Amino acid sequence: MTFNKKRIYLSSPHMSGHEQKYIAEAFEQNWIAPLGPNVDNLEKTIADYCGVRHVAALSSGTAAIHLALILMGVKPGDEVFASSFTFSATVNPIVYQGANPVFIDSEKETWNMDPELLENALADRKRKGVIDRVKAIIVVHLYGMPAKMNEILDVANKYNIPVIEDAAEALGSKYKGKLLGSFGNVAILSFNGNKIITTSGGGALLSNDEEFIKKSRFLATQARDNAPHYQHSSIGYNYRMSNVLAGIGRGQMAVIDERVKKRREIFKIYCENFMDVEGISFLSEPDEKYFSNRWLTTILIDSLKTGITREDIQKELEKENIETRPLWKPMHLQPVFEKYSAFVNGVSESLFDVGLCLPSGSNMSNEDLFFVIKTIKSVLK
Repeated sequence: MTFNKKRIYLSSPHMSGHEQKYIAEAFEQNWIAPLGPNVDNLEKTIADYCGVRHVAALSSGTAAIHLALILMGVKPGDEVFASSFTFSATVNPIVYQGANPVFIDSEKETWNMDPELLENALADRKRKGVIDRVKAIIVVHLYGMPAKMNEILDVANKYNIPVIEDAAEALGSKYKGKLLGSFGNVAILSFNGNKIITTSGGGALLSNDEEFIKKSRFLATQARDNAPHYQHSSIGYNYRMSNVLAGIGRGQMAVIDERVKKRREIFKIYCENFMDVEGISFLSEPDEKYFSNRWLTTILIDSLKTGITREDIQKELEKENIETRPLWKPMHLQPVFEKYSAFVNGVSESLFDVGLCLPSGSNMSNEDLFFVIKTIKSVLK
């Protein structure tokens, strides 16, 4: 392995230069603890950007999903339908609540939840007389690509099931001209270090329902009752974002459109350089309704046509100190979730077998980008 070359990361944090101003303000005011002016301003900025009325800035996207499930009244024994093709943070909070995840496989056009399978799964629960156990549907926008929200919402509304929109990877993406995070009953964002913008660690819960966000803030600050002493009538959590980290977020939100533009440019360069290579394909936007932030550029490798596998490419890139990773392993294939129900069609499994995420960070230089391309081409030859 080559250690004398600098590491080319999959998606590393990219500071804007504006962050220090807001961090300095927090230090000058000695407002270091959770909550504060930076938190308030970050929440307003996210709400205005995404086109929603209310936002709660939280410690992580996972915390946001957990609170969303509580808001939906999810309790032990209930079911929550969720995209199978995702990271485990989408699903873990379902189990926190003692509920049962039910995994819905992907469709081929966007790699996201298949509306037909969702309809089949809900119809199955209705036939069995247990539709009342289904308390929510979590839809993921994978790698920044919008899910088929019209069809999914039509199915959800037919059965009167609320939708939690997992836009952790999709800030800045749009569906039919409308920013993601504004379609579900509630939505979540992640500001983890590898996301398109970051607060080091952090997330947000979004909704047009003011009561949802008020309750989420209450639960996220240990559910302290309005009393002159410390009194608690509900179980709470330590899920609020710190004023310092929110300052980072404010500096990051100032350049969100630039970050989306850069990642889309990186995707375009990858496509242009492999468009004539048989056996290498990319996830395209199905039509003009879909606008992806291209958080990560992903490729599919058909080994029958290329003569090499995903692992061959990954191994050679690692030798050059280039970070890659396979596509998410579907949740219905994970040992920890194997006992739960799944409605599958083979799409996510086949994508997992041949897919690879490529370095896509907005701070990636053209030199590094073309070095990655050159290295992949050398393997293909």
